[in-house]
Amino acid sequence: MTEPVTAEGLGKGPGRLLVWLYGVFTVAAASRSVVQMALHFGDAPLAYLLSAVAALVYAFITYSLVRGGEVARRAALVCCGLELLGVLTVGTWTLADPGAFPDATVWSDYGMGYLFIPVILPVTAMVWLRRVSAAR
Repeated sequence: MTEPVTAEGLGKGPGRLLVWLYGVFTVAAASRSVVQMALHFGDAPLAYLLSAVAALVYAFITYSLVRGGEVARRAALVCCGLELLGVLTVGTWTLADPGAFPDATVWSDYGMGYLFIPVILPVTAMVWLRRVSAAR
């Protein structure tokens, strides 16, 4: 029988996959926003700034999962909730008013450009973070 994962081991077991995915999405969103802002900022500043915000959110969650501990777990849980709210808000906005964003963000169309991982990832992370809490 395996030991339950505590908040100290957020990045262990299934948490490792979350750390990896959030790390990849940090790099992807940051790279996308830096290139877009450097080359085309005037074309769609809101979209490019939202991609930068997504990168910061992903980076914070990655850091929290790696750091571990109850404070990091709670911070990551709140941040995942905000991330999900952002994905749902931007995703709905881009579908309701396609002209509002002349260029896509990481969260456009619920993350369709990223195989819907941006909408699945925070839900999965919140389940993991709640499970870790229950294991204490």
